[in-house]
Amino acid sequence: MALMTGEQYIESIKKMKMQIYMFGEKVESAVENPILRPSLNSVKATYDLAQMPEYEDLMTTKSSITGEKINRFCHIHQSTDDLIKKVKMQRLLGQKTASCFQRCVGMDGFNATFSTTYEVDKAHGTKYHENFVNFMKYVQENDLTVDGAMTDPKGDRALSPSKQADPDLYLHVVERREDGIVVRGAKAHQTGICNSHEVLVMPTIAMGPEDKDYAVAFSVPVDAEGIFMIIGRQSCDTRKLEGSSIDVGNSQFGGVEALTVFDNVFVPNDRIFLNGETEFAGMLVERFAGYHRQSYGGCKVGVGDVLIGATALAAEYNGAQKASHVKDKLIEMTHLNETLYCCGIACSSQGSRTESGNYIIDLLLANVCKQNITRFPYEIARLAEDIAGGLMVTAPSEKDLRDPKIGPVIEKYFKGVSEVSTENRLKILRLVENLTLGTAAVGYRTESMHGAGSPQAQRIMIARQGNVDGKKKLAKAIAKID
Repeated sequence: MALMTGEQYIESIKKMKMQIYMFGEKVESAVENPILRPSLNSVKATYDLAQMPEYEDLMTTKSSITGEKINRFCHIHQSTDDLIKKVKMQRLLGQKTASCFQRCVGMDGFNATFSTTYEVDKAHGTKYHENFVNFMKYVQENDLTVDGAMTDPKGDRALSPSKQADPDLYLHVVERREDGIVVRGAKAHQTGICNSHEVLVMPTIAMGPEDKDYAVAFSVPVDAEGIFMIIGRQSCDTRKLEGSSIDVGNSQFGGVEALTVFDNVFVPNDRIFLNGETEFAGMLVERFAGYHRQSYGGCKVGVGDVLIGATALAAEYNGAQKASHVKDKLIEMTHLNETLYCCGIACSSQGSRTESGNYIIDLLLANVCKQNITRFPYEIARLAEDIAGGLMVTAPSEKDLRDPKIGPVIEKYFKGVSEVSTENRLKILRLVENLTLGTAAVGYRTESMHGAGSPQAQRIMIARQGNVDGKKKLAKAIAKID
């Protein structure tokens, strides 16, 4: 089964025995939980679209491992065309869900781990690459969703992993056995892990020899013994419990994050991809970060498309669409959004082949892409709020709108242009609220800032990759300086 349908995916998640906690209670069914279900629907969309002929070229490809047709989210990039199609696919899914669809981190982790394990084996004579290729074959043949887990809680940022007062603040090996290893620690901010079949764990920073036990990469099923998740809060999240589709803003799709705890989890030898080779931890982090910074030039742009559309509709429903300043602000939103897309396409088109055979993006341009992502969505959101108006955050609830007594009052006083119903006006305003301030703002705003590394991480990489010395030589040559 190389391609699952969306319904088959839902059924596969139902069968898993995940340990999930939220609001102080254990979640009995993540599939049926009203807060978690929209995030599951977003992942389901990655399976649904892969079944549609009109999206086949973007959503599916031929496996370099099995030769079979697979979902692109399970693919090891074989060309710059693959890298470009990845960004186009992510924009499409952002447009279809207006949320995080959660498979990008795993895909980016695949490609970083594929090339890094090849080079570790070359240096140390290990068999990590063979392990990883076998794991990828399993993922592709079963069309699995894999969570990529990199971010540790980190504790005191001034101290290295091995110097922390609590050794568990970075995930680490606590026991090495003949048949595998035992690990303990946690991974924070894990978007969509409760909708995943497997978790691919990677180190979070470059490490020295003293951090040997922390330089570990592996994969295990998300419901492996010793793994449990604590779901994070989101702005306006409990609106999903009220039975209102209008107040939620986006009732069908969403995202969700969790602290994922590894409490003495056993990892068999054939699932280990790094185990103490500290000099390669930084390489794995850098390559993953590059791929994931590229991803933001697709997914955030797709969500931005929806926000621009919702804002344009809000202007129309307010009767303000012909105002010159509104037109100019919509142009600026589009300019910023398309600039982000340009960066995603540029770093993809300038990609290159690694020693292992897969393709990696241009790291400088990927970091420029993500640096812009830390800024432009905030300005797009600001302009959206400017155009939408204050009613976006002061409108009464859907329950009030449906009330026999006060509903007609709301209909009367919150009417915009005569040909658009008050209900539709409120729906579009709530969608803008969802994307800029509500549950979707987790992915569109704050994740744009901190996901795949905070702004300073990109600036460090831009300084490293920017080749200022080479540019000095160019200037000297033009100025005829010896």
